Amino acid sequence: MLKIKVFGHKAPDTDSVVSAIAYAWYLDEIKKQPAMAYVLGEINKETSYVLDRFGFEAPPILDKVVAEDKIVLVDTNNPDELLDTIKDAHLLEIVDHHKLVGGISTAHPISITMRPMASTASLIYTLINPELHNLSKEMAGLMLSAILSDTLEFRSPTTTDEDKEIAEELARLAEVDMSELASEMFKMKSDISHLDAEGLITMDSKVFDIHGKQIRVSVIETTDTTPALAMKDDIKKGMVSHAESNGLADVLVFVVDILNEEATLIVATDEAKSLAEKAFNVKIENDTVVLPGVVSRKKQIIPALQS
Repeated sequence: MLKIKVFGHKAPDTDSVVSAIAYAWYLDEIKKQPAMAYVLGEINKETSYVLDRFGFEAPPILDKVVAEDKIVLVDTNNPDELLDTIKDAHLLEIVDHHKLVGGISTAHPISITMRPMASTASLIYTLINPELHNLSKEMAGLMLSAILSDTLEFRSPTTTDEDKEIAEELARLAEVDMSELASEMFKMKSDISHLDAEGLITMDSKVFDIHGKQIRVSVIETTDTTPALAMKDDIKKGMVSHAESNGLADVLVFVVDILNEEATLIVATDEAKSLAEKAFNVKIENDTVVLPGVVSRKKQIIPALQS
């Protein structure tokens, strides 16, 4: 029997990877529907750290799906973030915490679970119903990591009281200290020494339709912005070349300071500068501007750009 393939978006982050693993486990072990987790690209250092810490292997990379594949999408419902062949597969279900994008059509009804929570891992926790189905310490720790990552340890405005309650319960089950775990995760997230400008641009990046133009919005989350900002000139060159080679109108890069809860925006074109100045009501000088209180792409950055 072919296993259901469970996966999230391209440029996988910790929540996307963990949600695929957790939901594949839920389907396989609880619902008795054979399933396996996959990713759509290389995982980052933060995700590698939490997988190693809690004893999980990185899911294999999936480069295509075909007609006979049964699939479940987690942490995305956006076709632009998925494989080009996604329409060929048999989509069974979507589990996501983002806004409804549209563009995915199916030949049959599917199950869709979407709620405004801070992470898909939080949503999956509610579906698993741990009161009836026990989570291992390792799975609890893994899911907790996803919540801490997506909420920036509850600093993000996307955080809900329910996310915090779930995180506290997962920390109890995993027998870990949330602050210590978050500190180690953010230390790994902040290490960009192995990345060039292109790697920084695509590490945590999504393409959005903004006023009829396809624009990549990249986020570099860190506890120390100095290394990333020191590469500003290289990043700007990379933004221009990336846009040209990928048929995009532009690229915007936000260097998010997790501890100080602010973002430094880097722009490389006059068009991007004009867009950002109107969106955030700021004046950009030397191609950068600090945006106090801005840490969330989903709830702050994209709504401002699309307004």
